[in-house]
Amino acid sequence: MSIDAPAGVAVIESTTSERDQSSYVDWPAIIAGIVLASAISLVLISFGSAVGLNFLDFGYGTGANPLFVGIVAASWFLWVQISSFMAGGYLTGRLRRRHFDANEDESDVRDGAHGLLVWAGAAVLGTIIAVGGIGAAASTVGNVAATATTAASNVAEGTADAVDPNAYFIDTMFRSSQPVEADQARAEAGRIFTQAALNDGTVADADRTYLANVVAANTRIAPEEAQARVDQAIANVEAARQDAVEAARIARNTTIIGAFLLAASLLISAIGAFWAAQKGGNHRDNNSVFADVFRRF
Repeated sequence: MSIDAPAGVAVIESTTSERDQSSYVDWPAIIAGIVLASAISLVLISFGSAVGLNFLDFGYGTGANPLFVGIVAASWFLWVQISSFMAGGYLTGRLRRRHFDANEDESDVRDGAHGLLVWAGAAVLGTIIAVGGIGAAASTVGNVAATATTAASNVAEGTADAVDPNAYFIDTMFRSSQPVEADQARAEAGRIFTQAALNDGTVADADRTYLANVVAANTRIAPEEAQARVDQAIANVEAARQDAVEAARIARNTTIIGAFLLAASLLISAIGAFWAAQKGGNHRDNNSVFADVFRRF
């Protein structure tokens, strides 16, 4: 049975059945928020990188304090991350189609949930991009290292001995008091220092004496001066090893702190995206137009 509407009166058909069959998740609005958040993050990070490269080192005096640079970079990254996620969440909340089968509190929860989905999608997208960049950088470093290793192996004489873990012990069997060729002496000295590195940088007394004799025989200097050169070389190698150990410790601590700050910033960003999406939904319901910001021309 159909009911004819009077003239001038519009009849609105019920769409309850269609609404019941549809999902509350508005994926187009979520995708729009993810795209906006990613774009803002990319632009601001690129801008911050350009500012850092141009203004941190003016070429006058000493370079910038690494601690200051780290604090500024972390603060900038935190601000960029939170602001971009909040912008994406707000846009999603503003664009989301509201289903009028819920009260205001439920609508706010749904808006906030859409903001969380924007946060999750943008975080996953950013992780994929970051992992791709790290992989490319690691591949480049690996290619450079492989090239350097190949070049060194081509220059070095007796490549098999250089990588043979028994080369050092074989050398000790054929040591003599006669002078040896300079290239052979350098290669053997390198194996001695390599073996010392495996023993916490300690060079055995017999190896010290042998190195001093070889240096004296090949350079024709006094034994005392040769011994002094050997001791200085051993001290320099040990200092370099300690610097490498300290650099590794700093890198490890920096990685731990960076991971903690990244996790904390992601949690803060999730809260910001949730809140911004709710604000966007409220402005959608209240038809807020921000006339002072977006003027019509």
